[in-house]
Parts: sequence; structure tokens; C-alpha cells
Amino acid sequence: MSTPWAHRFAQRTKAVKSSTIRELLKLTQRPEVISFAGGLPAPEVFPVERFEDACHRVLGAKGGMALQYSASEGYTPLREYLAQRMARYGIIAGVDNVLITSGSQQALDLIGKLLINPGDRILVEAPTYLGALQAFNVYGAEYVSVPIDHDGLRTDQLDQALRSGPKFMYILPNFQNPGGVTLCEPRRHELVLLADKYGIPIIEDDPYGQLRYEGEHLPPLLVLDRENLRRDDGKLGNVLYLSTFSKTLAPGIRLGWIVAPPDVISKLVQLKQGADLHSSTFDQMVAYEVVHEGFLDEHVKKIRAVYRERRDVMLAALAEYFPPEVTWTHPEGGLFLWVALPEGMDMQHLFQAALRENVAFVPGDCFYPGGDEGSRHMRLNFSHSNPQQIREGIRRLGLAVARELAAHQTGVLVGVER
Repeated sequence: MSTPWAHRFAQRTKAVKSSTIRELLKLTQRPEVISFAGGLPAPEVFPVERFEDACHRVLGAKGGMALQYSASEGYTPLREYLAQRMARYGIIAGVDNVLITSGSQQALDLIGKLLINPGDRILVEAPTYLGALQAFNVYGAEYVSVPIDHDGLRTDQLDQALRSGPKFMYILPNFQNPGGVTLCEPRRHELVLLADKYGIPIIEDDPYGQLRYEGEHLPPLLVLDRENLRRDDGKLGNVLYLSTFSKTLAPGIRLGWIVAPPDVISKLVQLKQGADLHSSTFDQMVAYEVVHEGFLDEHVKKIRAVYRERRDVMLAALAEYFPPEVTWTHPEGGLFLWVALPEGMDMQHLFQAALRENVAFVPGDCFYPGGDEGSRHMRLNFSHSNPQQIREGIRRLGLAVARELAAHQTGVLVGVER
């Protein structure tokens, strides 16, 4: 129902829509529903006792500081820790290159606020992360998209897309959300060279990079940009890098970070001051207390083992229960895989059929700027459910898929109320 406020909303709010995934989560709260819809970490791997101890230590030793206002750039020891940790992956960054944000979602919002004028084109992968589209839509972004395949972004189609003059590229090179695919190393080199050729910067979003279950680590685009373009002075160039603690510690602490040249950080700080002054001092100090003595390395190993098992269970169950006409990606890490059904399948109808089987997924259309290109795809999350739930959930989903596929092939709708 409309209220007297509706006509007062700013024009930019017309482009704002609710998160499809957030809305789906409301439908899947029933305990009998096995949900593969959210991108949720497994709560059983959260280091609760470590956080409890860290809270006591922080409040006991620096309680006044932890509960006070602090610098917009972030807690200096945490920024120093991140700079040192990223160095092992070849990222050369000092404290002045790191801004702490309230989750990487705020990082996306700040970047949109910094770079996007209404009507600016942004180059994205097809499909891409829904949260980025939500953040950029607020600022009036338009999009040019380039498809992905099993080796990530199709760089053979990138040259033509870059000629349209996008403001920047938004890329998830590792275990992409929603596709689960990883940008192979030759394409990484090609991407940064094309970015330099056309003068188009890259936003590298890397929330899942530490969650690799097989294969070798690949260099970040930020590193290749420096190496390929011979930026031997260590200065950051054409790539801004984002990451988060949400997948390695806990999403509830809402801590992410941006790596950028100091002049970019300075402007982002000004924008962040207008948004929230600074991220939670207490959360930053507690997070630092949790991670700084080497704990995170061992903890990430535990997470990898848990999620690798769940990925393998889901892949095996898909092979057992899904019809042969259906295909899916084999993620080397991360939280998701991407399922493709035959052309013409109605994914919204399949979603309702799946709910009748008490299982849920995310239809693929919401991961495309146009909203309809992914009509035969679904995203499945394997990190949140235990192996028994995964196997049972895929069995249920396989039943729904088989019925809908048979109906599609015969031209008869199944389970439609008349």
C-alpha cells in the first residue's frame, strides 16, 4: 500500500529492488525445507570460543578504546595485519592502501558512489554477483556483459565489449558467484593487458580466494597488473582489490576491506565518513585479536576440509539423481556451483515445484543485469548444509527437475493449480 512518503522518494530509488536471495530466504525458513539458496557459511565452523576469548581480552585490556569512535580508515593493527597477509599472495600494499569497510558489500557501495554517474556503463560477467548489481543500480549504472564458461570470463569476447567504453570492469576471478568457475591464468594476463590497452580499470572482488579445495593458487589480477605492466616500484595501478572476513571468520562481524592507491583510499574515506563514520571499532579489535597470532591459517584449513567434503557430496549426488540432460560446473573452491537445464525450462515454475518437495535454490535470472538471461540456470550453495542434508536435498530436487523436464518435453505443465 502506498504511503504519503512514496512520492518523496529520490529518483535513484526507482532502480532499487529487494535482494531475490534475501526474499527467498524468507520462504525457506521452515525447518523441513533443505535450502541451497543462501550463500551462507556453515555456522558450525565459526570460531565461537576464540571470539569469546578475544572479546574478554579486548574489553579487559582496551575496553574504553574498543567502545569509542575511531579512525574512518580502520583499526591500524588490523590494516597492518591484512597488508602483511596479502603479501604472501604477491599483493604489495602498505597501511595507506587498505580501508576497512563494513563488509565487502559496503565496499561495493562506496565504489559505486565514487565512480558511477547515472548512465555510466559497467562491464560485468554474465552471470555476476547479485549484490554488486544492487549496489551499482542505486547510482544509475547501465551494463555491458560478457559471458563466462568453465575457464571464467570469455576474454575472446572482451575486446569488442571494451570498445563500448565502460567506466570499469567488475570481475570475480576466483570461484565466481554464482558460476563457481575460476578465471584461468592465461585469461587473467589477457584481461589486465586489455584493461591497460583501453584504459578501463578493474574492480577485483575476491571473497572466496582462500577457499580453494583443489588445484594451484592463481595470482590476483592486482598482482598481474603490476607485473605485466612492469610497475616495479610496487605502486598500485589499474586494479582495486576487495576481500572480506565473512567467508573465513564470520559474516556477522561485517568486516571487509579495499586495497587501492592512497588517493583513491582518501576519497573513499570521505565517502565512508558520510555513510557510517567508521566500521565498528569493537568488531575490528576483536577480529584482530582472533586472527593475528596465526590462528586464521589453521582455521581456513578446517573450513576447506569441511566445504570440500560438502562440494564432493553435492557433485556425487547431482550425478546420481539429476537427469542426463542437465549439466553443472565443478568448482575448485568457494561456495557455489551453477546448474544448466535444457533450453526453454521455466525456472520459476521449477522453483515452486522444488518448494513442494521441501527444497530450495536460487533461479539464475537474478544474476544478470537484464534479469532474464539465466532463465534455465540455478545456483546451488553447498557450504551451509551438512552432507546428509545435501544428499537428501539433491534427491528431492532431482525429482522436481525430472518431473518438470518431462513436462517440458511433452508440453504439459505439472502441478499447476487450476
